[in-house]
Amino acid sequence: MPRSSSIHRKTKETDIELSLCIDGKGNAKVNTGIGFFDHMLTGFAKHGFFDLTCNVQGDLYVDGHHTIEDIGIVLGQAIKEAIGEKEGIIRYGSALLPMDETLVLCALDLSGRPYLVYHVDFTAERVGSLDTELVKEFFYAISYSAGMNLHIKMLDGENNHHIIEAMFKAFAKALDQATKIDTRINGVLSTKGVI
Repeated sequence: MPRSSSIHRKTKETDIELSLCIDGKGNAKVNTGIGFFDHMLTGFAKHGFFDLTCNVQGDLYVDGHHTIEDIGIVLGQAIKEAIGEKEGIIRYGSALLPMDETLVLCALDLSGRPYLVYHVDFTAERVGSLDTELVKEFFYAISYSAGMNLHIKMLDGENNHHIIEAMFKAFAKALDQATKIDTRINGVLSTKGVI
C-alpha cells in the first residue's frame, strides 16, 4: 500500500487541505494563492516523486506569513503521518543540488527530534509574491511538525529564484532518499529500537 496521508487544518488565519503520497509519481495540484510558492511545491513533488495536493485559503491581505508557516506545519504533519512508525526506512537523506550558479546542500534525519540549521543569504526581499524571509519559516515549521533534523546550507548562489528553487529540490531529493524502504532494516534503523 502506498504511504499517504490527508490533513485538513483550519484556523482563523488559514484553511488548508493537503494530501501527500510518499510513494507517488511526482504529481502535484497546488493552489496557495502565492504563485512562486505554488511553483516551489510543485517542484518539490516532482523531484521527490511525491504526489501532493494542496489547497489553501489564507489571509494574504495581511501578508504571506501565516499561509507559508501553516503550510509548513501541515506538510510536516503529513510527512510524519505518512511514514508512520518508520519501520524499514533509510531514515537519513542528503542532496547536493546545483542550479546554474547556485549550489545547495540539504541533509536530514527523520529522527523524531526536530531541529533546523539554516545558512542561506538572500539579496532580494521578494521573489514574485513570496517574501524570501518566509522560506526559513516554512522549513522551520516542517522540521518541527515532522520531527525532523534538517540542515540547509547555500554553498554558492546569486540569483534568489535559483537559490530558493535549489533548496526545495534538494529537500525533495533528501526526503525521497530518507523515506525509502531498505529490506535489510529489521524494524527501525536505531540501536534504541524506536525512532
